[in-house]
Amino acid sequence: MARTSPPPTPTGAVRSEAPRQKLALTAMLFAVSMTFIDQTIVSIAAPNITDELDLTASGMQWVVNAYLLSLAAFFALGGRLSDLFGHRRVMLIGTLVFVISSVLCGCVPSGDLAQTWLVVFRATQGLGAALMFPAALAVVIAVFPVDRRGRALALFFGLSGALTAVGPLLGGWLTAWTWRAIFWVNVPVAIIAIVLAVLARIPESRRSERLDIVGAALVAVGMGLSVLGFQQASSWGWGSVATWACIVGGLLVLVLFFGYERRTAHPLIDFDVFRDRAFTVDSLVLFFAMLAFVPVFFFSSVYAQVSLSASPNQAALFLLYFFIGFGLASQWGGRILDKRGARPAMKLGCALGAVGFYLWAQKMTDLSMHDQWPYAAMAGAGIGFLLAPASTDAVNRALDASYGEVTGITQTIRNYAAAIGMAVFSTVLSHVSTDRITATLQDRGLPPSEASATAEKVAEAVTGHPDGQGPPGDGPVAKALQGAGDAIRMDFAEANQWVFYGMAIALAVAFLCSLAHPGTRVTARAPDN
Repeated sequence: MARTSPPPTPTGAVRSEAPRQKLALTAMLFAVSMTFIDQTIVSIAAPNITDELDLTASGMQWVVNAYLLSLAAFFALGGRLSDLFGHRRVMLIGTLVFVISSVLCGCVPSGDLAQTWLVVFRATQGLGAALMFPAALAVVIAVFPVDRRGRALALFFGLSGALTAVGPLLGGWLTAWTWRAIFWVNVPVAIIAIVLAVLARIPESRRSERLDIVGAALVAVGMGLSVLGFQQASSWGWGSVATWACIVGGLLVLVLFFGYERRTAHPLIDFDVFRDRAFTVDSLVLFFAMLAFVPVFFFSSVYAQVSLSASPNQAALFLLYFFIGFGLASQWGGRILDKRGARPAMKLGCALGAVGFYLWAQKMTDLSMHDQWPYAAMAGAGIGFLLAPASTDAVNRALDASYGEVTGITQTIRNYAAAIGMAVFSTVLSHVSTDRITATLQDRGLPPSEASATAEKVAEAVTGHPDGQGPPGDGPVAKALQGAGDAIRMDFAEANQWVFYGMAIALAVAFLCSLAHPGTRVTARAPDN
């Protein structure tokens, strides 16, 4: 259904004032940095939070997942609100919601109310991020013309993506003082973002359409349910009725959402944008790339702690190899986009990423961080080459310059893919490591049934600080585990190999998708908004 509304028009006194582009870009980077850091920082402080507030393990899991669930459920709504009420305005509102929620998370009281308090305000943090991020990205797109947009967005995605690795480092340092500081640190960052956004004189624009409340509710329920099912699959089990009820139920609601959007006059998402072959290919490349990009933070960190016996801070440093490649390549990807279009950058990035993840997997059983860094950097460079070009090319093809809406679509696709990747690769890691540890324990004399049961417990209980010594006692299980630390570290490394082979396959599929891109470029300048 084609849009019938006029293109966005400037409002207020900012019409005659040119935006300060570098200042606007810096403001948006400060704003979104909080959302990326918060995806990983809480996991580092989880043990301290659990101990001080006396939370259950499942309760702490909900504290971590509430943010990601809310983020996935409301991204599409955030992008649409940005179009309807103005990118700058929604970005500022999202920043305020996020930072106020952060302060309240840090002020959680002890006692029976603690878990509910944290879960609720982590969810509102996610809502603030869902409002902030698509609006911030739309601001960058609006203030930079098409011929300079590739480099600007390469810097935006490169720096903001690299900040995900800062979470574990910053979290470890702040938690040594107090875990509450991991939330309070957002306050000065938000103040800087708001002040810079005001100084940048960012032009405002609005679209005169009604908000699709029904569509917003349907997509929030559908995304929330299906992502919840994927997130909980590792704890509920893939054979659980609850897991499949959430996944299938959420997908059915999303199908209902699609049907409703095709019939309504002012849809939350105009699916006509998918008629553009280039946009569809961009979306597919982003989907398969994100199956690897977000999960790699978790799996490489766990691998470093378990198989390489690294500390959490050392594991975070391990990720820096990945982000060195990512940061450098993201700038080259932006230049390729500006000069030759998205297709060459996506092809190069997908191919390089697939090879990098494959070679990285091959080296994991060497149990040496030194031997792996070139391939970690190569995998990061592959993602760096493709991320900004695919995202920028998709947004450049927005119908009627509806940048917020299309940003909401692409970010929803990215978050959905990340949830699926985490669920699928977690299952692979659990099953393969259990099988490997079972074989190790059988070689040490345990019968198959007892070895399997013990292996499941060991796989769940691995903490990243194995010392090569088993539990005390003279029973058969204790004897089998005593001195098995090195073997179990190797078992876990072999299991991680399969996860990283899966990431290589995801990038290979993304490469095949990139071949279908028509190679056309968007050369028209952005409307003056």
